[in-house]
Amino acid sequence: MTHNIPLIVGAALSAIAALLHLCVIVGGPAWYRFFGAGERMAKGAAAGHWYPPILTLMIACVLAIWAAYALSGAGVLQPLPLLAFVLPAITAVYLLRGLVAAALFLFDRPRLSAFWVWSSAICLVFGLVHLLGLVQVWETL
Repeated sequence: MTHNIPLIVGAALSAIAALLHLCVIVGGPAWYRFFGAGERMAKGAAAGHWYPPILTLMIACVLAIWAAYALSGAGVLQPLPLLAFVLPAITAVYLLRGLVAAALFLFDRPRLSAFWVWSSAICLVFGLVHLLGLVQVWETL
């Protein structure tokens, strides 16, 4: 059985993003600032509030689940529940997240921060990788 390489790459990208989110929690306020989470999140982490690490952990968990679904779609893992619905939804979320910043860049450039530009470009790449893999496995889902 051959595995779908784009979805394996997509899974790796989501897993790396999940791991980076965990590193941000451990790294604390400086990491929140460096990765563009905003001053509110950094100050909350510095003050020991529960919100920044819990939100960041939730994002990491979602990304880890998305990695598992990509591996499932790639044929590396057994089919996960609702794979034919979830994998396109993940792809759509990544693509929409990337395209929203592109639209903002065209229509509302002054409000677009460096974080939005970079994170949206990353999401767009993730989405395109997922889309390539999804198209290749669509008939088998």
